[in-house]
Amino acid sequence: MKRVHLTLFNSLLLLTLVIIFAVGCSSSAPASSVAPSAPTNPEVILATTTSTQDSGLLDELIPIFEKQSGYIIKPIAVGTGAALEMGKKGEADILLVHAPSSEKLLVDNKTVINYQLVMHNDFVIVGPSSDPAKIKNEKKVVSAFKSIAENQSLFISRGDDSGTHKMEKNLWTKADIQPAGTWYQESGSGMGQTLNIASEKEGYTLTDRATFLSNSKNLQLEIVLEGDASLLNIYHVMQVNPEKFSKVNSAGGKAFVDFMIHPDIQKIIGDFGKDKYGQSLFFPDAGKKMEDL
Repeated sequence: MKRVHLTLFNSLLLLTLVIIFAVGCSSSAPASSVAPSAPTNPEVILATTTSTQDSGLLDELIPIFEKQSGYIIKPIAVGTGAALEMGKKGEADILLVHAPSSEKLLVDNKTVINYQLVMHNDFVIVGPSSDPAKIKNEKKVVSAFKSIAENQSLFISRGDDSGTHKMEKNLWTKADIQPAGTWYQESGSGMGQTLNIASEKEGYTLTDRATFLSNSKNLQLEIVLEGDASLLNIYHVMQVNPEKFSKVNSAGGKAFVDFMIHPDIQKIIGDFGKDKYGQSLFFPDAGKKMEDL
């Protein structure tokens, strides 16, 4: 009788261990190792700034999201102003942009929801090594802008209502300058193309650091001013409100927002560019407040 009890006990113990092992393996498996079920509405339209594309960040993140979620991202890289307009018209499902003051208007009128801080980097002034406006020793960007205007040194503006262009216009206002004349030219293009024009014409421009570093090997430009606290470049991700626009892919938009603020993806964002440029191109900020940056 004792032997029967021992055999039964051993069998139950073995079964319990097998179940625990199976559950443990299941819970520790990465999400990407399991093929996701196909979403009912798989296409997600992402309206974003050109800097996320020109820097290569989207090429890094989108394949991961698509593999993990089953959704298909359709990125439309334009200036932040144009991306926000797409949001206002319900022409995108999600926005990834970098003009907080303009974004706030959409948050306040509930055009967008699930508004999340994602990351930041900074703006820098780049120009030819000859530095005709002599701004390399300047510490404040407003002083640098004044020197460029006083010397009428060539400056290439985005001129496209992008987040970078909005920042630039704000800096000219702080410098009490209305830029005009042959020395001030607008490209009407994204950051990558604007950098190319500045390089070809030996002019200055304002750029996000990430796009400059990722294109620097093809440019005859260098950073001539950096480090001013006013040059912080902050990115948020948000869903376009499905209650205002019935055709918006709400589930897909939420999935992408959740993806961007997930700790694993935040780590990828923080590491992006380190191996190639020796420094991060973006700094992860999910869970933080802007005033803490």
